[in-house]
Amino acid sequence: MMARPVPIRMSGRVQGAALLAAAATVVFASGCASSATAGTTSGLEKTNLTVAVVPAVDSAGFFVALYQGLFAKQGLHIKFVPATSSETVISGQAHGQYDITGGNYVSYIQAEQEGEANLDIFAEGSVMTPGAQGVYVMPDSPIRTLAGLANHTVAINAPKNILYLLTSSVLAENGIAPSTVKFVTKYDFPQMPAALKSGAIQAAVLPEPFASDAELKDGAVLLADLDQGATTSFPVEGYVVTKQWAEKYPHTLAAFDKALEQGQEIADTDRSAVEQAMEDLPAPLGVSKQIASVMALDDYPTGSVDKIRLQRVVEVMQQFLGFDSSFNINSMLTGG
Repeated sequence: MMARPVPIRMSGRVQGAALLAAAATVVFASGCASSATAGTTSGLEKTNLTVAVVPAVDSAGFFVALYQGLFAKQGLHIKFVPATSSETVISGQAHGQYDITGGNYVSYIQAEQEGEANLDIFAEGSVMTPGAQGVYVMPDSPIRTLAGLANHTVAINAPKNILYLLTSSVLAENGIAPSTVKFVTKYDFPQMPAALKSGAIQAAVLPEPFASDAELKDGAVLLADLDQGATTSFPVEGYVVTKQWAEKYPHTLAAFDKALEQGQEIADTDRSAVEQAMEDLPAPLGVSKQIASVMALDDYPTGSVDKIRLQRVVEVMQQFLGFDSSFNINSMLTGG
């Protein structure tokens, strides 16, 4: 994997504020293929797929595959739906509204344990790197340390999700009880800078490219990088189907996985490809060249899903969310 520059204070996201409206559906032709799913990509059972993915840098492998036509080369036509969080699309996926979704592992694991859906994590999406996720405040904020967050309002994009988990871990490691912080989920990422400016919230947890966007446009400053301590190099995002869908469309899944694998490999070795893919997102999602050039990138795993890495997510959930101590991630993995 090529070494990539880590820009100053990363985070930031797509520009506009309508970014995460799940209703804003964008259609693209694109290809798919897989390495985790065995089998041929011929004889596709289904060629038109609706795919809901969080439009953040965590999903760069998907967007590279989408805009470079890798899904289309596999005979697949992708209707991309921007998702606020995996938590917001799981119900729709369970009811057939989405064929495939990509988002944070925590919400998927919670949904599996609660019986909301019978899910299969067929591919990894991202592993956190320095600057990729962080806690941000305004430059004139009296909050100068993590301890200052106690009894203040911090915005995250969905309840008890990956950003909550990462923030809670970093708070606890710095001697601050997560329960003393008031987490709110009423703002999407593009809305958080305005809420910071107005004083409606005192801090916001932002991934890239939203963080860099907030820094460059609104002057937000990094209070704490979440890539530290117990959550250093933490697995953040994966791609999921229901087990019923996987059984019904095995060749289609193999084709999608193959193209996604190719996109992941490109994203992990070619920064310029990621920058271009994030710029190519439809308005108001696409970032400017300036933001693309400074945003931090994740690592984008390829090959078979790493069970040990994902079990780590479960263990941190058990520590901070009171999650089921008997849960094993193998239940969500093919062959597990």
